[in-house]
Amino acid sequence: MNIGDKAPKLSLLATGDQSIDLSKIKNKNIIVYFYPKDSTPGCTTEGQNFRDNYKKFSSLDTLIFGVSRDSIKSHERFKEKQDFPFDLISDTDELLCNAFDVIKLKKLYGKEYMGIERSTFLFDKKGKLVNQWRKIKVKGHVDLVLEAVGDL
Repeated sequence: MNIGDKAPKLSLLATGDQSIDLSKIKNKNIIVYFYPKDSTPGCTTEGQNFRDNYKKFSSLDTLIFGVSRDSIKSHERFKEKQDFPFDLISDTDELLCNAFDVIKLKKLYGKEYMGIERSTFLFDKKGKLVNQWRKIKVKGHVDLVLEAVGDL
């Protein structure tokens, strides 16, 4: 994904027993944030930060979607436990992850594996990518995204 690109035409399962195709959403800004795994400390904090600022994003006509490779069942539990007011998209086949190029070689305790690089993408109301953040640190990140949305 490069600045100016449109969201890919992919329909994926999401919480609330629905399918979401980002390319079909009109007249709303869209935040798509990719995170490694449901219910892990960093991913929980990131989701809580988006949750805690949800009303601010909504007032700016902005939808939020979290994406990971976890199952819908896992997403439903995570969303309910954390009281997320936004939906989580299940990308078990890595279709959206590959479209956004967020699957990267990672290391943990000396072991290498392919995993999701924490990343956030912002699309404007015309469906064009206007900002992206890669290799993000959770602390302060949502504030940067909110500022960028406010500038649209």
